[in-house]
This record gives sequence, C-alpha cells and structure tokens, in this order.
Amino acid sequence: MTSVDVAITTRPSATCDADLAKGPWEFDLSPGYGPGASEDDVIPDPVTRPGQLPTAYQRMSEDELHERIRNTKKALGDKLVILGHFYQRDEVVQYADFVGDSFQLANAALTKPDAETIVFCGVHFMAETADILARPEQRVILPNLAAGCSMADMADEDSVESAWEDLMELYGDEPDADGRQPVIPVTYMNSSAALKAFCGRHGGIVCTSSNASTVLEWAFERGQRVLFFPDQHLGRNTAKAMGIGLDQMPMWNPRKPLGGNTEEVLRDAKVLLWHGFCSVHKRFTVDQIEQARAEHPGVRVIVHPECPMPVVDAADESGSTDYIRKAIEGGRPGDVFAIGTEINMVNRLQAEHPEMTIFCLDPVICPCSTMYRIHPGYLAWTLDGLLEGEVRNQIVVADDVATDAKVALERMLAALPAGTK
Repeated sequence: MTSVDVAITTRPSATCDADLAKGPWEFDLSPGYGPGASEDDVIPDPVTRPGQLPTAYQRMSEDELHERIRNTKKALGDKLVILGHFYQRDEVVQYADFVGDSFQLANAALTKPDAETIVFCGVHFMAETADILARPEQRVILPNLAAGCSMADMADEDSVESAWEDLMELYGDEPDADGRQPVIPVTYMNSSAALKAFCGRHGGIVCTSSNASTVLEWAFERGQRVLFFPDQHLGRNTAKAMGIGLDQMPMWNPRKPLGGNTEEVLRDAKVLLWHGFCSVHKRFTVDQIEQARAEHPGVRVIVHPECPMPVVDAADESGSTDYIRKAIEGGRPGDVFAIGTEINMVNRLQAEHPEMTIFCLDPVICPCSTMYRIHPGYLAWTLDGLLEGEVRNQIVVADDVATDAKVALERMLAALPAGTK
C-alpha cells in the first residue's frame, strides 16, 4: 500500500478525494490540478505542463518500479543527485539524496557541482530554480511535467508587470531622502522563473517560508514598501509579526483596477499582498485547532505560515516545514503535536517518532495534488532514460530569464533565516 493509499484510507468517511489513489498519469492531460486540488484554485488554460508516462511504466508493479530505480541510481552513482521535497510521497522521497524545504534544496543543489544530472522530486518552480543555480553543463529533470503549483500560477508575468506599471505611475520611481525606492518586489519561492527574473531586474528578492522575515527586513532597508507575491498569507503573517498593521497591508487583486484599492490606501501601504494562496494550507481552520485542544489537552499546535492569519494566531507556533520538523525532533516521549501542513510530511513525522502522537489538524486527508504527481513510475522512466542516453523531462530556463532570476535568488540565499549561523 502506498503512502497516498494510507493517507486517504486512514479516515475513509472524511476523504478529500478517492481518486488520489489512482495513478497520476490518469489526470496529467486533464484541465486543472487533479484530485485533491481546491475548488478555489485558478485553473491554467491551456494546460502547459502535460504528462507523458509511457503505458509500460503505468502497468509495472511497484516491486519492478522500485527495482529499476535502485539499479539505475546505483549505476549512475555520483553522476546523479536526487532532491526530494518534504511533501513528496514516501515511495519517492526514499530515493532522495537530500530531503528538505525549498530553501534547503536550493542550497543542496549547489553542494553537488560534479553531478551531471539533478532530478528534482518536487514541482515545476523548484526544478526551474535548480536549473538557474546549477552549472551550465548540469541538467535538471522534473520527473512529471504536470507537477505544477496552483499558488505559483496565481501570479503570472503579465499581471505582475501590469501591477508594477500602475504602482510606478502612482509612486513614481524616485527614492526618498534615505535613498529607499518607492517599492521593492518580493516573490515567494513558489513562483515562476519569469517572476524571479522580474524581481532581479527591479531590485527585488526571492524568499522562502524559512527566511521570509529576514527578506522583508532586507526589503525595507531598501524600499518604502513591498509588493509581495504570490502568497498573501505568508506575506501577511510575516509582516504582522514584524509589527506592521493590517491597515497597511492591502490586498492587490490583479483582476481589479489598482488591485481593488484607492490611491489613498496604496499611498499608506507598507506591504501590498497579492491575491494568491496555497490550497492545502488554506484548508486549516481555527475550529480544527479548538477541536484538537478539546480532544488532546496540552497538545502543541504548529502550523505553516501559508495558513490564514486567524489560524496562525490561534496556533502555538508557526514555521516552515523545516521548523516543524525540528520542533518535533526536539519533543519528548508522550508529547502530542497537531500539525497544520501537508499530510505526507505529517504521516512521515509520526512514523519516525512513534514515541509521540503527531496528527494533521485537517480531518479531511488531502495531499498536495501537484506534489502527488511525482510517482515512482515517472522517476523510474526518467532515470532509465539517462542510462539509455536520453534526457527526459528536462527543465531549461532561458538564459535571459535565468540571468535576472539568479540575481534575486542569490540575494535570497544570502538572507539567512533568523538564528542561522
């Protein structure tokens, strides 16, 4: 039984979508993000990242797929490095040379300069980032090209460029008396290479959930205000923790003139929040936290900062996936944790720490529908291709985009999370 099977059958009366147990190739060519996705997700049209797993691999048994992966990985040796995000299913993440969050994996890719191929078991924007940071002769593979990110797709290049033009017309482009620019663009790692390049061109930076506060401090040293995209919740929670008032954080809706704001509101703004979100973390609620506390007195509630602000406020703590992992590793036998993040990671933490009780706040088990697209079948197929001299599903960022994006990413890598030595 796979980790996805376990996830959706744990509480069958409260299942997100039974289709999650099917092979993801059944949905790769369909519009949308597949089973488990939020009904609020913006569906890209046309679908730009189709899957292409050959039928032979769809029909292989689990044992055969895993044998192929093990043998090919061994044959390729140091020529190959596999990166796996925390949210990946267990059947895939077991083969990763590095497992981590976006910030950690961006750094991990740099530690293997001799590897000819980087296989990124994550989603599209992560593979793009690896390609940007890799040496020119290194190749980056995304096992399933349909593994996108609904949040990343909520901020497209045209919409951000249009918003920037409106803001420049309103604010002008002259610095203040302290030399700070009118606005600094900050994009979350969960965004396209084109938007990272946009930030590089306009004096901006990329952030992750690990270093978001450090990045905002960096931005305010250089700018009077920040345009933060695509995740409104990470931006709001981070800025609020820094003491910025909610009245100074208007939402920018790209479908409305001036983002749905008046000029007066925008002039008083400190952080302009893009109308985007993570469909997984949006599912968590204050009611779920209250129920966890009622059922488990003394429970420690930790949520990801992509959760809505009321959820973060009601929790005991919030932090990145690595923060959550470290918090649990620092726990004691008998401790009880209620976690607000993706279910594959939560289940893995419980398996690794049977001496504690660790459970997901959301009773409706719902893996990230796009991370779920990475399946052992795709990993086996792309690795077999390397042995056959064929690079399958290579991710290549155009040189002009990569140059500007790398500027913003290098600023991100230099902005170490608080407490990091």
